[in-house]
Amino acid sequence: MNKTVTKPSGYDLTVGNPCKLIAKFALPMLISQIFQQLYNTADSLIVGKFIGTDGLAAVSASGTLIFLMISFFEGLFMGAGVLISRFFGEKNEEGVSRAVHTDFAIGLASGAVLTVVGVLFTPTLLRLINTDPEVLGGATEYFRCIFGGALGLVMYNVCRGIMTAVGDSRRPLVYLIVSSVLNVLLDLLFIGVFRWGVWSAAVATVISQVTSVVLCLVHLFKKGGMVSIELKKIRFHRDMVRQIVRYGLPAGVQNSVIGFANTIVISKINAFGKVATAAYGVHARIEGFAFLPINSFNMAITTFIGQNLGAKKYDRAKKGARFGILAAVLMAELVGVIYYLNARALTGFFDGSEAVMALGEQQAHITTLFYCLLAFSHSVAAVCRGAGKAFVPMLVMLSVWCVFRIIYITAVTNLFHDIRLIYWAYPITWGISSVIYLIYYKTSDWVHGFEKEKHT
Repeated sequence: MNKTVTKPSGYDLTVGNPCKLIAKFALPMLISQIFQQLYNTADSLIVGKFIGTDGLAAVSASGTLIFLMISFFEGLFMGAGVLISRFFGEKNEEGVSRAVHTDFAIGLASGAVLTVVGVLFTPTLLRLINTDPEVLGGATEYFRCIFGGALGLVMYNVCRGIMTAVGDSRRPLVYLIVSSVLNVLLDLLFIGVFRWGVWSAAVATVISQVTSVVLCLVHLFKKGGMVSIELKKIRFHRDMVRQIVRYGLPAGVQNSVIGFANTIVISKINAFGKVATAAYGVHARIEGFAFLPINSFNMAITTFIGQNLGAKKYDRAKKGARFGILAAVLMAELVGVIYYLNARALTGFFDGSEAVMALGEQQAHITTLFYCLLAFSHSVAAVCRGAGKAFVPMLVMLSVWCVFRIIYITAVTNLFHDIRLIYWAYPITWGISSVIYLIYYKTSDWVHGFEKEKHT
């Protein structure tokens, strides 16, 4: 039986102006995403300045594999967020509590698995993506240190997802500011002062991530809130596991196939040498910042859609979706234009060598003006996830961003030794997926997804 919540420990997105609510909710998330991006960016920037291209290439070679291994579990946590948002919109306190504690249990198990797999199989994984032998040692050290602290990374994503699902985007911002500043200071201390190796940048990241988790737990373990966590309640509730897997597995598979496709890309990039690897890594860091407006609005859209569909406010959900998609597209394109015009300077900020700057600028000039397509695809995918339709974006990403992208890259690299053709894989696949998403968004009845579930 549902219980009425008198003092919810979150923010109700089912009342008030949808546009203002989404923007107000997305802004702290945007700022928090900027600080989160500082984790890896600080590593790349400081490593590039103090250790050089070899160190930067070692960090860059590890980045794609880290995303591949973590992304599946992050997808599961997205499913938990959709479920929590839905129960919150329904004012179902018991449902929220059971989903939160199951999500927490999944996070603990996932962190343990990632730690073991990441530490044991690092050299094998790095060789599979053709990592340059000159940077393999540094990449191995960095990768192992990161996954030695994988539990901290996973549990931060769990805690942030729980708070975000009930509309709280401010506390995660504060916690990230603290941990990101700490990460930069530790990087400067370990690498700039102590002159330790690439591995110390990973240690700084792990310490900072653990700090953010501790801050989150201090809040979530407080008694009296709707999402309060109690140790004795942390368990795998079978019905919640089924629903989290139902909503989260497609998102996890989606993330994994994107990560897998990116490993194919980085293996092809690595074949052009360590300079190409370093330039690709720098572009990925800069693009990470460019993606922040998309990601923050996507998270806001998913939470907004989940809460309002849970409350059966269908027209309101549609209005919020339209605004969120438009805002993400416009902001992404603005960032893309800025990046396009300043590509060489931004690349040189990480690595001042002429060869790296030239390749970084070349990739930016091919991809950045198409960020509007990237934003549109991700925004409609966020709407689908919020509506419990996670299978749709999984299918699109699997077919276009994985299968088609890999086929294209394999074909062009076998026929032509031109790195620009690899760069073009991104705008081409963004465009194809955008057309598919547009058709689905305009023709499907996505707003009644939860209602249809109850009658099946």
